[in-house]
Amino acid sequence: MKQPFPFSAIVGQDDMKTAMILTAVDPGIGGVLVFGDRGTGKSTAVRALAALLPPIEVVKGCPVNAATRKDCPEWAEIETDTREERPTPVIDLPLGVTEDRVVGALDIERALTRGEKAFEPGLLARANRGYLYIDEVNLLEDHIVDLLLDVAQSGENVVEREGLSIRHAARFVLVGSGNPEEGELRPQLLDRFGLSVEVRSPNDVAERIEVIRRRDAYERNADAFAKRYREDDAQIRGAILAARARLNKVKAGDEILGDCAELCLALGSDGLRGELTLLRAARALAAYDGKRKVTRAHLRRIAPWRSATGCGATRWTRRAAARASPARSTPCLPDAHVGRVLAPGRRRIGHPCDGPARIGRRGHSNAGGARPRQGRECVPTARAPAQVADHHFR
Repeated sequence: MKQPFPFSAIVGQDDMKTAMILTAVDPGIGGVLVFGDRGTGKSTAVRALAALLPPIEVVKGCPVNAATRKDCPEWAEIETDTREERPTPVIDLPLGVTEDRVVGALDIERALTRGEKAFEPGLLARANRGYLYIDEVNLLEDHIVDLLLDVAQSGENVVEREGLSIRHAARFVLVGSGNPEEGELRPQLLDRFGLSVEVRSPNDVAERIEVIRRRDAYERNADAFAKRYREDDAQIRGAILAARARLNKVKAGDEILGDCAELCLALGSDGLRGELTLLRAARALAAYDGKRKVTRAHLRRIAPWRSATGCGATRWTRRAAARASPARSTPCLPDAHVGRVLAPGRRRIGHPCDGPARIGRRGHSNAGGARPRQGRECVPTARAPAQVADHHFR
């Protein structure tokens, strides 16, 4: 089997690599959506992550990668407590996959040869405690998206079909890649990704040359190329393990919690998932950096990647809209919100797009009677941040 491209050998794309590392430190972050130009290493990075991650301990023979015998489902008929190491699962979900292959179905072979009604696990069972990767996620069939939404929210796969009533754990990190120019991504699915990062083709000639040089060396002799970067990958793996051990000891003060809340308010985030995931990602980054406390620097780096705060949704929409109508004015950028909220010495600010018109919910301009949705065009005005702050916190 050909060696995967080493994770540490990927040139540039630091945001994408860091976001993936953070999900390895804390899987509770919720996954990564990587979108951008074709041929920028999105799929390569996901497959390189599989070889980078440390192995997991599972009960021998368990089809859902359970850590203990009591966590094994009854239908698996596991009768041993012996444990073994397995590589962290990274399962590909192809676009043409069928529903029964995803959730599992009746084992036809056992039914015909033995006359037994047995369950054949699907891809969700194999992805438990690992990663589920979907390339071109925005082109996935709607009925498969519905299945993923249910399982991603509950962490459990429920199968009621063909006389079977099956339940098993299905907790995985969802990783998707795609190009917004090729199709829209349903907002419900976008919300399932904790982090959303954008990748672009490098503009520097030297960087492009280095990408070509490394890829050419890998294709000519994959084993020798992987050996050159084995030590670098081992260092990243060790840093991930150290961060996992340090994670619960990293503290986040009230001022950080306030920054998370104010940023999500300024961006018009619905619900509280934005704040919670922003905090978890910032804490994971602090742990990976070897710090004992979350700082604004961690938040400033993480905030543009957070999907539920509106940053990921805005950027996905902006790229698609720019392709469809280049003449349209540029929507407000999430980075502007982040810079205002997390600016040194500033504690309470509002949406940069607040105008002199009547201010609606969360400080958005409501002159037309409706609050602008994320990704719509906004026109900055001269409204003072202090006035917006009074509105948000009175």
